[in-house]
Amino acid sequence: MQLAGRRAVVTGSNSGIGLGIARELARAGASVVINSFTDAPGDHALAAELATETGADVRYVQADMSRPDQCRALIGQVGGCDILVNNAGIQHVARIEEFPVEKWDAIIAINLSSAFHTTAAALPGMYAAGWGRVINIASAHGLTASPYKSAYIAAKHGIVGLTRTTALEAAGKGITCNAICPGYVLTPIVEKQIPDQMKTHNMDRETVIKQVMLARQPSGEFATVEQMGGTAVFLCSDAAAQITGTTISVDGGWTAL
Repeated sequence: MQLAGRRAVVTGSNSGIGLGIARELARAGASVVINSFTDAPGDHALAAELATETGADVRYVQADMSRPDQCRALIGQVGGCDILVNNAGIQHVARIEEFPVEKWDAIIAINLSSAFHTTAAALPGMYAAGWGRVINIASAHGLTASPYKSAYIAAKHGIVGLTRTTALEAAGKGITCNAICPGYVLTPIVEKQIPDQMKTHNMDRETVIKQVMLARQPSGEFATVEQMGGTAVFLCSDAAAQITGTTISVDGGWTAL
């Protein structure tokens, strides 16, 4: 229970990587706020299930990460936090000349600007406490690029830059800021893509995973949400107190190529 007494906020955390991180933080003893824009009964039920599973204080708070006012209000509404995990994100794929302006704006707002607003709202409380952890979920695409993902890649590169600037401004105040850069992670969204890829490429499940989806991931294996959560817990630990302003790649060797 190394994080007992710590308060954590994880944005975009009612599924996938965000939920995996929230679960591991709760297992480590932190009280956790999970978040999305939906505010459905299932969101509150999920928080209750996590609380029962982990024995931690877990609650759901709605906030739309595309809106700066709601990003900042989220931190105020929960009374500040010791641990902030900026995970909210969306994706759209298209050629630059065909990329819808509204999709570009939404991706930059949710994937990048939301992290700026939540961090700006959380830092004063962390400064006052003399302790804090900001963890930004970037991507292998925050360190490299692929075609047709201009907005996502621009946002994730921006997250890496924001991470470094936050770390420098908070240095010497007991606060660290780092970015986790996942490769392909086996989330429910990725799982749902596998049958479509099998049909498109006329391949069986194992072949499409190895030769199509994980073609750039030398390990040939998906990362897991539990591994993302474990990495986040480590970054919150005393062992990581001097790790700040850097990127932690959890990508099976993708960015080593």
